[in-house]
Amino acid sequence: MLKIVKTSIAIAATSLLFSGTAQADINVALQNICTIVKTDDKGELRKKMKKVQSDYRMKLKDYYSGVSCGGNSLIRTALLNNAVETGTLLVKKMPKGDLSSPEGDGKTLQAWIAENSLDGSPITAVINDRI
Repeated sequence: MLKIVKTSIAIAATSLLFSGTAQADINVALQNICTIVKTDDKGELRKKMKKVQSDYRMKLKDYYSGVSCGGNSLIRTALLNNAVETGTLLVKKMPKGDLSSPEGDGKTLQAWIAENSLDGSPITAVINDRI
C-alpha cells in the first residue's frame, strides 16, 4: 500500500514538472506574436498559429485571453495599429461566442470599439458580420 502511495506522488510530481515546462515553452513560442500583429504580417501570423497548434495542440481560442500586447488583446492591438489583414484573420479564427464575450477588462469588443471611436475600421465590419 505504501509503495502505491509513493509511486502516485512521484507520478504527480513528474507531471507537474512537465506541465510547468510546457507553459514556459508556449510563452516562448508566442513571444513575438504582438509584433507580428502590429506589423500586419498575415503570413507570419498564420505560420505562428499553425506551429502552436501542431506543437502544443492549442487553437487561438485557447491562448487568446492569455496574450496581452501592452494591455490590449490581439484583436484590439490590430484595431489600434490598423492591421487589417491580421485583425481579419484573428476575427475569423475566433469562435463567434468568444467575440461577443467580455475581455479581461470586462468590456466586449463592440463596447471597446465604440468607446475608442474605431467604428469605421474594416476590422469592425468583419467583427459585426461574425457576431
